[in-house]
Amino acid sequence: MRILLIDDDPRLCDSLSFELKKEGFSVDICNDGEDALPWIRQSVHDLILLDRMMPGIDGLSLLKKIRAEGISTPVILLTALGELSDKVTGLENGADDYMVKPIAFPELLARIHSISRRPRNLEVPGKLTLGDLAFDPVGLTLDCGSFSCTLSKREADLLEIFLKNPGQTLPRNLLLSRVWGPDAEVEDGNLDNYIHFLRRRLKTIQSSLQLKTVRGIGYLLEVTDV
Repeated sequence: MRILLIDDDPRLCDSLSFELKKEGFSVDICNDGEDALPWIRQSVHDLILLDRMMPGIDGLSLLKKIRAEGISTPVILLTALGELSDKVTGLENGADDYMVKPIAFPELLARIHSISRRPRNLEVPGKLTLGDLAFDPVGLTLDCGSFSCTLSKREADLLEIFLKNPGQTLPRNLLLSRVWGPDAEVEDGNLDNYIHFLRRRLKTIQSSLQLKTVRGIGYLLEVTDV
């Protein structure tokens, strides 16, 4: 089970992450709501642990936003606000559960297990389209007009992230974590190689989309005028 922990308290994140990993969970950490959005939109996590009170985008606003976008990943709100009205507001805005800080880890673990036992709707991934591209994540095929090519699984995983976040600069560490896994020992050069492969694919099928390098940060997929 892969968990995304979003909280602006680094010590709490370190503590919960340590305990969760001991229980066999894979854990990614974000300390800011804005930074968490690209991670959430990848839909690679089975559960989100979300702090309600954060600077910038607070947890409740972030929850409303992702639910409005149709993202159904289960969310447990973690907060110091323990009034009944606070709990009702959180649950009515899309939270699956609500825990008041300080968090008792055995209780959190029980609630995670409870959520994991709930049946979830199976979603059949459909084609992703952007500009002149159509990508089939099941068949791993990429089409542009009359041109087509087949991608490797790694190329497909990487391209899917860009297609779901068009025009956004995606940091290198996020891409490495999403495609190779958060604990994988992988060199930065591997990412550069696969970016090169995708650029070659786009050129082969004569797509107008471009994978651009944002120096010192990462990459973005841009739709250009033909």
